Amino acid sequence: MSREKLLEVKDLTVAFGKRKNRFVAVKGVNFNIYKGETFGLVGESGSGKTTIGRAIMRINETDDGEILFNGQKINGKISKKLDKEVIKNIQMIFQDPMASLNERAKVDYIVSEGLYNTKMYDNEADRKRKVEKALLSVGLLPEFASRFPHEFSGGQRQRIGIARTLVMKPELIIADEPISALDVSIRAQVINLMNDLKQTLGLTYLFIAHDLSVVRFITDRVAVIHKGRIVELAETEELYQNPVHPYTKGLLSAIPMPDPKTEKHRKIEKYDKNIHKYDDNPPKWMEIRPEHWVLANEEEYEIYKRELEES
Repeated sequence: MSREKLLEVKDLTVAFGKRKNRFVAVKGVNFNIYKGETFGLVGESGSGKTTIGRAIMRINETDDGEILFNGQKINGKISKKLDKEVIKNIQMIFQDPMASLNERAKVDYIVSEGLYNTKMYDNEADRKRKVEKALLSVGLLPEFASRFPHEFSGGQRQRIGIARTLVMKPELIIADEPISALDVSIRAQVINLMNDLKQTLGLTYLFIAHDLSVVRFITDRVAVIHKGRIVELAETEELYQNPVHPYTKGLLSAIPMPDPKTEKHRKIEKYDKNIHKYDDNPPKWMEIRPEHWVLANEEEYEIYKRELEES
């Protein structure tokens, strides 16, 4: 069954700074996001995952490559009309709910800000109905609209942030580590809420995270990024059951076990960054199994393939 591509990222490169001090944060990244799926982007701090999300949002400028949304190129210079469509149809849930909400504004204005900017309401009564509907969809009472952010807990504030994105009726939501700043007891609630909204509203997510144990329960496919390059991409269970790249194996081995006996004997596979000596044989983006991709040269590809056959 063919799936419809909502977002395509082709050979994306993002760099910061000028001339000698130029730093390449993302290099040659490729992936697709299909309508109705949750696509996970996983990596350690500084790996470039948030940079990719911000490039899709047109916050970060791109140096090379293409970002296609519904078949239209949205990076670089685009028309004002298309820019407005991107602003409306791609929304972001930010990492820190304490910092992403305007402390001086009431919830009613915070949730309505996108509506005000795009004039997506008929009259004041229509705007209030949309705000009320958005708050109810994330489990908050409509009367909360008259309160300020500091009156809410971290979990409630993140729900306000989610309501702010939903009111725009986006096609794609970029969730940038939406639970990392929350208490452990609240994380499951937010994850379950996002899953429920995905089912009821037909949402598509780009879920950015560093916590692999969480990613497994919310994503359909996962891409692992290391130092600005995606090293492995596969369906979630395929990646967890049959990782091939040493960096992916190292990340998975670091996931804590809930059983103390199992945890006691868990062995962490340390990733040796010097293991890849490419010289004249640079790595390519190669499909090792159907829909399972890995960054490897020909020699590594044969080793990975043999390991999969023997496992």
